[in-house]
Amino acid sequence: MSAQQTIHVGGEWRAAASGATREILDPADATVFAVVAEGGTEDTDAAIAAARTAFDQGEWPRTPVAERAALLRRVAELLQRDREEIGLLESRDAGKTLEEGRVDVDCVSDAFRYFADLVMNESGGRVVDAGSEEIHSVVVHEPVGVCALITPWNYPLLQASWKIAPALAAGNTFVIKPSEITPLTTVALIELLVEAGLPAGVANIVTGAGDPVGARLAEHPDVDLVSFTGGLSSGTKVMRAAADSVKKVALELGGKNPNLVFADACGTEEGFDTAVDQALNAAFIHSGQVCSAGSRLIIEESLRERFVGELARRAEKIRLGRGTETGVECGPLVSRQQLAKTEDYVASALAEGAVLRAGGARPEGEGYEGYFYRPTVLDQCHRDMRVVREEVFGPVLTVETFRTEEEGVALANDTEYGLAGAVWTADPGRARRVAGRLRHGTVWINDFHPYLPQAEWGGFGKSGIGRELGPAGLAEYREAKHIYQNLAPRPVRWFAG
Repeated sequence: MSAQQTIHVGGEWRAAASGATREILDPADATVFAVVAEGGTEDTDAAIAAARTAFDQGEWPRTPVAERAALLRRVAELLQRDREEIGLLESRDAGKTLEEGRVDVDCVSDAFRYFADLVMNESGGRVVDAGSEEIHSVVVHEPVGVCALITPWNYPLLQASWKIAPALAAGNTFVIKPSEITPLTTVALIELLVEAGLPAGVANIVTGAGDPVGARLAEHPDVDLVSFTGGLSSGTKVMRAAADSVKKVALELGGKNPNLVFADACGTEEGFDTAVDQALNAAFIHSGQVCSAGSRLIIEESLRERFVGELARRAEKIRLGRGTETGVECGPLVSRQQLAKTEDYVASALAEGAVLRAGGARPEGEGYEGYFYRPTVLDQCHRDMRVVREEVFGPVLTVETFRTEEEGVALANDTEYGLAGAVWTADPGRARRVAGRLRHGTVWINDFHPYLPQAEWGGFGKSGIGRELGPAGLAEYREAKHIYQNLAPRPVRWFAG
């Protein structure tokens, strides 16, 4: 495969049919470090046709579960073999630290192992009691068919695995379109699938822009399911495009995630230090480019001044730089567009009355030629501000306050999204009570960010439809079929003649 042959269709690597290419930039210095094929409609149609043929006529949907699971485990082993190389590629492509890239590879390996174990531990179907020994009735699950997988730029490898692993475990074929900004580790993952022995046509990739590639995948009548992770605006377009062919749709559309801190969580110095530390992690990991980032700090008013003061002090000390450099804690934003978007949100917040406590500008000096922005803390924010309502996807933390539990819960739920949130408290009863009232798909108590491949991931409201990971994540890629067998058929005599 040459540097520009990043489209994989029917078992073959190829350039774009048009010959078009795209330069991939290193966000740390804005220089070109890779060139990929810029696919279009013709490439997308060819990939869908290959996936359709592989599903309808190929062996993978009918491959025994044990063999499918074994292949997933081989992929996990290959990922670990290439951990350093792929982690470095993820770091350079997405701008995150090298350690984050390595952790992503580990998490992807875990996802492949989990779905391998999940399908192996299933029974052959659910027997349904029809009330008669003469009837054998069972509900089985079959692969949905050809899956279109559209992934975002912030966690390209991880998000690809959350879709590819269950899709393959269930016996589907697929076409994946990674973000045009960060496609490289997804290409590498397809290479590992091929090396692991996946039959030709099962895994196809088209590198290119959302329009036309993603749009064509969403609308194409030969696609049975489209799974999209990305922004709300793009997600609604995918849903509209999929409507005409009435295909299955799974959407994860981000969040505006509250980190709700009660004063009793900080009753000791250790508790205070932990809550501040976790608030930094919640907001600034991967420069805030995380769908579940705790970008809304909602803190009990009596704790506010001390907590925000310490938070701002530590935010100013976060070391920015190229993610591959030793000691760097936070990398650049992924693109010039994302940097400009972040700057616009901060400017609008200040114009609307927010008080800048830390950051609020690009770093100065040598080594910051790329898309860097200082971790930013905005105090005295309120719900009417754009920066509080909308997903920034940058290193920007807003601060709101509350006086009562009721008010805190109301603020945390006052969002059109509902992906994730956290509550910090030393009171176990309050912890369970508040967690039960938060309208978010994941709720952490005295923690932020961890996830488990065996637990569903997804959101309420405009955070999307469906779930990834867990048993429900596998179910997204299946159709339920009821097989009803009459063991002693005889005439019904409904009609007398």
